Amino acid sequence: MEERPETELISIPATPRASTPEILTPSGQRSPRPASKEAKSSTAWTPTSFISPRFLSPIGTPMKRVLINMKGYLEEVGHLTKLNPQDAWLPITESRNGNAHYAAFHNLNAGVGFQALVLPVAFAFLGWSWGILSLTIAYCWQLYTLWILVQLHEAVPGKRYNRYVELAQAAFGERLGVWLALFPTVYLSAGTATALILIGGETMKLFFQIVCGPLCSSNPLTTVEWYLVFTSLCIVLSQLPNLNSIAGLSLIGAITAITYSTMVWVLSVSQQRPPTISYEPLSLPSFSASVFSVMNALGIVAFAFRGHNLAMEIQATMPSTFKHPAHVPMWKGAKVAYFFIALCLFPVAIGGFWAYGNLMPSGGILNALYGFHSHDIPRGLLAMTFLLVVFNCLSSFQIYSMPVFDSFEASYTTRTNRPCSIWVRSGFRVFYGFISFFIGVALPFLSSLAGLLGGLTLPVTFAYPCFMWVLIKKPSKYSFNWYFNWILGWLGIAFSLAFSIGGVWSMVNSGLKLKFFKPPN
Repeated sequence: MEERPETELISIPATPRASTPEILTPSGQRSPRPASKEAKSSTAWTPTSFISPRFLSPIGTPMKRVLINMKGYLEEVGHLTKLNPQDAWLPITESRNGNAHYAAFHNLNAGVGFQALVLPVAFAFLGWSWGILSLTIAYCWQLYTLWILVQLHEAVPGKRYNRYVELAQAAFGERLGVWLALFPTVYLSAGTATALILIGGETMKLFFQIVCGPLCSSNPLTTVEWYLVFTSLCIVLSQLPNLNSIAGLSLIGAITAITYSTMVWVLSVSQQRPPTISYEPLSLPSFSASVFSVMNALGIVAFAFRGHNLAMEIQATMPSTFKHPAHVPMWKGAKVAYFFIALCLFPVAIGGFWAYGNLMPSGGILNALYGFHSHDIPRGLLAMTFLLVVFNCLSSFQIYSMPVFDSFEASYTTRTNRPCSIWVRSGFRVFYGFISFFIGVALPFLSSLAGLLGGLTLPVTFAYPCFMWVLIKKPSKYSFNWYFNWILGWLGIAFSLAFSIGGVWSMVNSGLKLKFFKPPN
């Protein structure tokens, strides 16, 4: 039979690349529908394994085009992850339209905050050499463990670990994973949210004092009342339904964090240093006291690198297909975020210690700036710095509270087998906001426990990811990769115990009287 000329071939339009099937969630966002039972993935066979070049070779051009387009479609459909239908109702996984920009905003908002302002306090106990060395090692270490978490998000074909606890369960087992990961992640999220209420309320009070000055009324708001004002603002903003919906707030938090971090260290180094300044590490009366204070200082350095408890959740907001896995945009955004995090943390730590030395008050560089230079810096500039801190605390509260909101709603949807209504969701968030407020009022010294918080939550950032990599990826036994991750993991556990002891000693020794941003007398 005579073949048709090439110009007479019927043109078949290319089939558009398949996208993940979606369903409409309670808040109006779109989320991927769980894969059906027919779309089962297998390591031995894939939906496109039969469409090979040898199979296509005897087929004419039009049919070949159809099969190639079908191959692209099946590659997408064959990669559909088996999702829990409940995920479409929960705030973390409700919307999966995130991208690299959202990842950068969320990571930067979670990674820079009030904990950066107390880094010069750690340098006062460690000195120049050990301070810079410990900060550099901690930065590189946590960047490596962040890369591990990004890679492990879809380590098992057909499964996405959308939450840190889920990944811990896959690595350590169902029960042990919950015991190891649930307490530090919840403690880090809830403890950070409570500390943000304390710091935000105290900073709002200082902002009001600076702006109002001598014109203030004779009955100003008390500190607890300022806590309540800040909590109310947090509750209003927390009504945004899911993690992707707060991307704008995370962008505001990232911009304000970079801005006030830069302003604080620039204003500090531009002023004349105190005449009695010294850069020798603070000496304490006994050797044991010196050791515990150094451990507490290292705990402060460790606490500066928080946010790994949110890495899985941030990546869960992104779509993932065979050709476009979620780890690619996540890692791009994380690299940009941690570049700016380094630009914030290192100048604040080094510049703050250079400006105040071991005269640094326990509240951190903002406390020192207010105490030493409140009369030398224009009131407007100082007020702007405090206002930016307030905005950053409001933004950080939202992203750190989202895993707790997710846990509340997961418990509700599991019991009722239906999504939370708007009123139930709002009730959970109002309840959580005021519980955090009451804890802050009952434990007003919580914001000074940076060393203890760093020690207790250190495994989440520095230890557990290394163990997870070995247990899930299973590198060759006794290889460099195997030894390296086991050593890093156990070092992280040892440091966690040491830093926690140092944090407890510092808390008891100070009589629980330290507070952030409290102006010195």
